[in-house]
Amino acid sequence: MSYAIYVGKNHTKDGHGWLAGYGDEPSSHWLEVVAGADHAPDSTIEVGVGPEADMPGHRIHIPQAPRTAAHIRVSYSYYLGVPAPITNGGLNEYGLAVRDVWSTSRAELIAMTPADQTGPNYSDLARIALERTRTAREAVEVCAGLIAEHGESTYGGNSHLFADENEAWVMIQFAGGQGLWVAERLGPDSIRASRPGYVLDVPVEEPDHPDFLYSANFVDVARDLGWYSGGAFNANAIYGDGKGRWGGVEWIEGEMARRAAERGIGFEDMIWAIRTERLTGDTAGYGQVVALRDPGHAGLRSLWHAPAGAVAAPFAPVFLGQGVVPAEFGPHRYLTTGESHRFMDMRKVLAGGDDVLSLVPQSGEASRSAVAECKRLLYLMGLVGPACLARIHGAFARREMRLAGLSSRMEKAARVLLDQGEAIAAQAVLSQFSASELREGLQMVMALADGLEAELTAGGPLPQAPEPKGFDQLW
Repeated sequence: MSYAIYVGKNHTKDGHGWLAGYGDEPSSHWLEVVAGADHAPDSTIEVGVGPEADMPGHRIHIPQAPRTAAHIRVSYSYYLGVPAPITNGGLNEYGLAVRDVWSTSRAELIAMTPADQTGPNYSDLARIALERTRTAREAVEVCAGLIAEHGESTYGGNSHLFADENEAWVMIQFAGGQGLWVAERLGPDSIRASRPGYVLDVPVEEPDHPDFLYSANFVDVARDLGWYSGGAFNANAIYGDGKGRWGGVEWIEGEMARRAAERGIGFEDMIWAIRTERLTGDTAGYGQVVALRDPGHAGLRSLWHAPAGAVAAPFAPVFLGQGVVPAEFGPHRYLTTGESHRFMDMRKVLAGGDDVLSLVPQSGEASRSAVAECKRLLYLMGLVGPACLARIHGAFARREMRLAGLSSRMEKAARVLLDQGEAIAAQAVLSQFSASELREGLQMVMALADGLEAELTAGGPLPQAPEPKGFDQLW
């Protein structure tokens, strides 16, 4: 389902906004830093879903942009038959941050969706926003234009949360094949969590309202279907699941508002919001936290990345200017869809086999998988129970606060190099620092897991529970 949370800058300690979240899919995840690129005038990209998708359609080609922006993202290999690699979002060179979150449409809209649907899917829209747009509002407008021209390939309803240093927009795309969407502006005084993404009352009687955008047919379709006859237009009640803010959303929005009023939201609060065991468990594939600020150079833009659900994984900074990420945080066969029938053996290829060679680089598979190691820690934590949370999370938090100071100093050093035109030297500094800290965090995870295993096996084998053990979650 995924999870996102935006905090406007008037609620924060440092005077800038935050966007954070995680992906929630049953497949492998890997971190990527993607370079900017120029494209020929006649270039195209393939978008949409195929007949194998849970809600089928057919793939089409649409024009590529003349230039695509550099960005950081996490990719994954499977969700409801959507073609891989898939992305929930990330951060681009202009400071646009993107999160993608499920937002189901009402059953009638899902049933109306044509089996030959075409147009960008939710991942295509997230990636295109990262590649082509500079602001949150522009991201909405570009996605809306693509939907109007090419349609949208839905899996039952979706949302995006786009954010820049000035504002954010939550955009809901509804199923049904009608090109329905709505977007709400979130400003400096906003705190908004998406799980699922939601928009409530839309002032349709004020079509030029500065805080809302929607498709041209947004009201007419509801009227034609007998779902709206006037008065308040509650988008969630009319086109969505009708549940409004889910319990977990109410809790985290309320908790963050309380913290903001008491002392202002800081880095540690955003980490907590993505780590708390009340919201994060085995389904969380990774974690991201982005400070919505301009560091002065595109290469200094960064996000904090946890390779699995942050309940059992530490965060470390990843810079756009570092170029590459350690192999431990790249693609692995662990949980990668399709890898169960492939091999790292050329004999199968030479024998004429089709789809028999692993898509994962052998050098990457020869490294440890950060995701797998964090999952091991998570399952050991579940076996120990809630008693281990304070010490594990305390250790992560102490490391992250120390690392935040180091990261700030490293950014200053790299800025001096960039100001002097020494981009290659700055890249080397950022790459070495980030890679070292990502790997050190991984070593910490492995050491903590070994400690928990020793604790659990002191009296014999690991306990055999009839059902998986975890922590109480609100969703």
